[in-house]
Amino acid sequence: MADDFEYNPLYEKVIDGLLEEHYCVADDFFSKEEVGGLRKLLLQKYEEDLFKKSAIGNLTNEKVINSVRGDFILWLDEANATGAEAYFFNKIRDFVQYLNRTCFMGIVKQEFHYALYPEGTFYKRHLDTFNNDSSRKLSIVCYLNDEDWQTEYGGELTIYFNNNGIETSRDIFPLPGRVVIFESQLLEHEVKPVIKPRLSITGWLKTHSM
Repeated sequence: MADDFEYNPLYEKVIDGLLEEHYCVADDFFSKEEVGGLRKLLLQKYEEDLFKKSAIGNLTNEKVINSVRGDFILWLDEANATGAEAYFFNKIRDFVQYLNRTCFMGIVKQEFHYALYPEGTFYKRHLDTFNNDSSRKLSIVCYLNDEDWQTEYGGELTIYFNNNGIETSRDIFPLPGRVVIFESQLLEHEVKPVIKPRLSITGWLKTHSM
């Protein structure tokens, strides 16, 4: 590699998790201050009524179905991002460059949105790909909950694994600052019902569609 390449132990931890188990949990991807800034922006924009009810499917067959998914979302505008949002995208771009350089993933685009799950809502088991679009390579969730978030509040991300026909699962609780990265086309997952509002940024690193 070129002399200017800088080894990043955090990114290497994520890569190792993806190679071994197709997912990784990183609790130190963003700092406490960075998470706090993003949380503040999410709540401010939610109070300004900028969010919309989430849907399933992509733009060609989008439907709102409350029995499947209950969150409200607001897409982030990378081109006009400032402050905490600008730092978020800078970190994501740096991560993407590292992945493309070390793993040759061919990621060419990213898209992210704020997500707020009101009390009692959930997202049933699903896969983050569409029949007419296979461009999503990696799914990323960054949790923006308050520092006093308790596991009994629910909202855990349950990821399902199939090992030689034997299904197992893991529950990952949405602790503030925690980032979960997993392969979009391989791992089914769901969001369990929440008792208190659950805040996050969710998005995808994308390749060219096949």
